[in-house]
Amino acid sequence: MSVCVIGAGLSGLAVMRSLQARGIDHVCLEKAPDVGGIWRQPQAGERGPGYLALHLNSAKELTAYTGFPMADSLPLYPRHSDMAAYLRDFAEWAGLRDRIELRTEVLSVRQEPDGHWSVVSRGADGTDRTRQFDHVVVASGHHTLPNLPDPLPSGHTSFGGKILHALDYHDGRDFDGQRVVVVGVGASAVDIAADLSRHAARTVLSVRRGLHIVPKQLFGLTLDQIANAPWWSRMSLPEQRRFVEQALLVSRGRLGDYGLPEPDHPIFASAVTISDEILSRIRHGAVIPRPGIDSLAGNAVRFTDDSVEEADAIVYCTGYRMAFPFLPDGCPNGPRGSVELYKRVVAPERPGLYFVGLVRPVGTITRLVEAQSDWVARIVAGAARLPSPRVMREEIAAHLGQIAERYGESEGSSLQVEVVPYLRQLGEDG
Repeated sequence: MSVCVIGAGLSGLAVMRSLQARGIDHVCLEKAPDVGGIWRQPQAGERGPGYLALHLNSAKELTAYTGFPMADSLPLYPRHSDMAAYLRDFAEWAGLRDRIELRTEVLSVRQEPDGHWSVVSRGADGTDRTRQFDHVVVASGHHTLPNLPDPLPSGHTSFGGKILHALDYHDGRDFDGQRVVVVGVGASAVDIAADLSRHAARTVLSVRRGLHIVPKQLFGLTLDQIANAPWWSRMSLPEQRRFVEQALLVSRGRLGDYGLPEPDHPIFASAVTISDEILSRIRHGAVIPRPGIDSLAGNAVRFTDDSVEEADAIVYCTGYRMAFPFLPDGCPNGPRGSVELYKRVVAPERPGLYFVGLVRPVGTITRLVEAQSDWVARIVAGAARLPSPRVMREEIAAHLGQIAERYGESEGSSLQVEVVPYLRQLGEDG
């Protein structure tokens, strides 16, 4: 068979649609019992980065696949179950189901001396199977391994409550009447803190370093609409920063007024946190901001300002480490941890290996994965050609240099892309 697609979430289904449109033989391997990725996990009660309070942060019109809009009856920002149902409906509508093998886990992906790829998978019956492919597309997402502080605060081994990661968080009702400290100020941290504040006896948000918190809409426009607008892409970075900073000053004031640390960097020099709710919950006294955790003793949590809170649980919302245990070592991450892919898709030293969805835009990712999928399908079909590995490495080095200058060097920073310029890049490749 020509192509193996790994993962049947938003990205994997987009890849399948593009391959099918070109008549390219393929199969999709998905370890879960159904399509939908992280969007189906909360309702299924499975461990994963999804939780029952999860909603889209991007508008439904731009999150939907091209040609398959979401229902008019859905709100602008649908909940996880709506998104899971939409992805199931899309798989049926696009005729993809027959090529998806559910409950099939990929164990290893290795390139043979003749250039083919050997994919070892394990089916629902526990039987291992090895198949040969010309191409492999990894579309399984990157929220895999929980990233906990290293080291954890002193006294953590004797803490009297529970210590867990966002990966283990499911529902705020599980913490009825408890005192909970949420660590972090990223998307999952503010979602979980807001959710907990409706059930827990006391909810504390521990923030070590300030991030820019941006509402889902500015001037009546969703962030997706702004990021996709031609007038936005025509602005220089300093102009974009001035525009958003002024809008935030008018709409919410300074973060220091909420008891949160002010960011130590300009906006768009790091990932932003999108939330309409967390600042309101703080202003209503439902979420109590505190600085970073200094130490633990019994049930007492001491913060770096010497304040102390009694807690029954600590939820670390401190992100994830990227891991693809079925792939060869060093792929797609380079020695410094940055993702090293040509146009954020192609592994230059491994012909026939591609990644779709391994990007982090401000706004919806759907248009990007559709463009990536179409480009991969063109490459597989011979309608687009890749440059030499040397040229691809030069492009990667230039991209990482620009990213390091703007965001610093890290695994997460290397995933950042700007929507319109990135779509233009992909369009230039055939």
